[in-house]
Amino acid sequence: MKQILQNLRTGQTELTQVTVPRSKTGHLFIQTTTSLISAGTERMLIDFGKAGWIDKARQQPEKVQQALDKIRTDGLMPTLDAVRSKLDQPLPLGYCNVGKIAEGSQNGKRMISNGPHAEYVCVPENLCAEIPDSVSDEEAAFTVVGAIGLQGVRLAQPTLGESFVVTGLGLIGLLTVQILLANGCRVLGIDFDSAKCDLARQFGADIVDLSKDENPIDSATVFSNDRGVDGVLITAATKSNEPVHQAAQMCRKRGRIVLTGVTGLELNRSDFYEKELSFQVSCSYGPGRYDPEYEEKGHDYPIGFVRWTEQRNFEAILDLMASGKLNTEPLISHRFPLEKAQDAYDLILENREPYLGIILTYDESGKKTASVSLGEPTAIQKLKPKIPVAGVIGAGNFTGQVILPALQKTKIRLKTIASGGGVSGTHLGKKFGFGESTTDAEKILSDPEINTVFITTRHNTHARFVLKALEAGKHVFIEKPLCLTLQELEEIAAHCLLPLASHSLSLMVGFNRRFAPHIVKIKEMLDSVREPKSFIMTVNAGKIPLDHWTQDPEVGGGRIVGEACHFIDLLRFLSGTGIINSNLMKLNSGIGDTVSIQLGFEDGSIGSIHYFANGNKAFPKERLEVFAAQKILQLDNFKTLKGHGWQDFKKMRLWRQDKGHEAEIKAFAEAVENGSPSPIPFEEIREVMRTTLELTQESNPY
Repeated sequence: MKQILQNLRTGQTELTQVTVPRSKTGHLFIQTTTSLISAGTERMLIDFGKAGWIDKARQQPEKVQQALDKIRTDGLMPTLDAVRSKLDQPLPLGYCNVGKIAEGSQNGKRMISNGPHAEYVCVPENLCAEIPDSVSDEEAAFTVVGAIGLQGVRLAQPTLGESFVVTGLGLIGLLTVQILLANGCRVLGIDFDSAKCDLARQFGADIVDLSKDENPIDSATVFSNDRGVDGVLITAATKSNEPVHQAAQMCRKRGRIVLTGVTGLELNRSDFYEKELSFQVSCSYGPGRYDPEYEEKGHDYPIGFVRWTEQRNFEAILDLMASGKLNTEPLISHRFPLEKAQDAYDLILENREPYLGIILTYDESGKKTASVSLGEPTAIQKLKPKIPVAGVIGAGNFTGQVILPALQKTKIRLKTIASGGGVSGTHLGKKFGFGESTTDAEKILSDPEINTVFITTRHNTHARFVLKALEAGKHVFIEKPLCLTLQELEEIAAHCLLPLASHSLSLMVGFNRRFAPHIVKIKEMLDSVREPKSFIMTVNAGKIPLDHWTQDPEVGGGRIVGEACHFIDLLRFLSGTGIINSNLMKLNSGIGDTVSIQLGFEDGSIGSIHYFANGNKAFPKERLEVFAAQKILQLDNFKTLKGHGWQDFKKMRLWRQDKGHEAEIKAFAEAVENGSPSPIPFEEIREVMRTTLELTQESNPY
């Protein structure tokens, strides 16, 4: 299918052939008929992409601070690699989509959604609404931007007869004008564009045309009969603080100001103090926005407690259209077929002529293909047809930044990559030389040519994909964790411990730190020590939001299962003997991601893992200390290793951080190619995962 993507690094927009998104439970699979370009939002993204590094930094100072923190802990080069990778990711443009359900019992039903500019979209049900018969597809395309305006109006709480100012008469501003008028309010619209002012006047508003040097504050005073307006909705996009300052001067005592657009926010205290004004920023389409429980999992808010969710706001806008109270026809300035989308963006960027609502139309005969060919195998792949052939399931940030660059340096041929949405998989497939991109992971599992599968999906899918891949007779590399439950672990073990399975297939879990140069050196030095060792692993993990998917026990399994298993494996590897006892103490933080884990090993060694989410980013992220035979080793953040008391070792320092990812992938690839056992014995993987899962299931708050 065709989809419009933008490169954040260059700002370039292009119509790209990608795979159709995969259907998911709780989502609607929609074939697009019409979409609306939100010129203000999309131009802002394109301008950001076209900006240089310095201008990008100025626009996002909080991201600069994050980068500086990462440089302090991880080093300059890893930080630059991460920034380049982030900016290289394609960004789907658009959020005003109209189409027909293309699968399931509701097939053919017309729906609006916040899906992107693409021939097919898969959108959570709570971000969709059915279109009334009396509303055309072009009218319905304005629903989502209309809901943005409606949410701002709801926050302003207008009542019949009140007077309101709308500053900024773009699409959202003109829709906001009509919504306020439908509420029985008197409206004064303000803009620099005379044509937009004329449209607002046609809808029934009074106007202030700033291009004619009309004074907005004086006009608002006259408009409100010298009382001051009841409220101001700011729908403009500007870096200036003036719209907020002017809004405060226009308002009566205890007036309401709602920001729906984007402006400078250096507020003058006296503006608000003397009149006791209220100021609020509106969040997109309404309650539910950015809440994964509502949007992704489909858990609706009870109507008795939250009357207007984002979906119900969509429905309200459609009802206004159906009743004729919201007129969008005058807002359409241009129409382009999807194939001419670049002309639409050129119009926006070059300002060749006035524009407002730009409609894209779609050819409904577009093919629904789950896979896209990305090209022929490279010359070296043709010359060596017997080398391992790989399929990759998962195309997230970690896959693109770490796994695939490492894979490129091996002899493994990269044939197919699968991703849920199709965009990231197609992008990474082209970048790293895959032959095909797909949204159907089963295609990889059933392909007889693919003998090796890399799995980098969300944690709750790991066990399922591992079992299917092993049953299909394929070697498996799975990013940690191997699974989320003890039952899943035993199901995998039952397969891996069959008499022939462990010899014929390799199963590898991404415990990369074993392969880091510093750890290899530590292991070499410790092998000469016959006494028990003491290990202290301190992980300054940092805080992540409670609603992040890794914190969800059903999806990510929690951070201890998802991440701390790394360090249990690391100490197990360095000790060289099995774990005989373990204990976990948890900080009573409500989240449970700040813990201390104690391990005992068969040779008498002991280990402590302090996995803390309550630290500071200025401190190194990972520190390992080893005490043994009156000697100490100290590793800071996989960059510097110091020895104390060792006769022939003082220090080992790398120019850039190396956590062993590349060496790990290389070792696995060589094992597959040579038919040798997995670099990490399955019994050790099983032991580490069992210990991790038992700790998290049996732990109590400390």
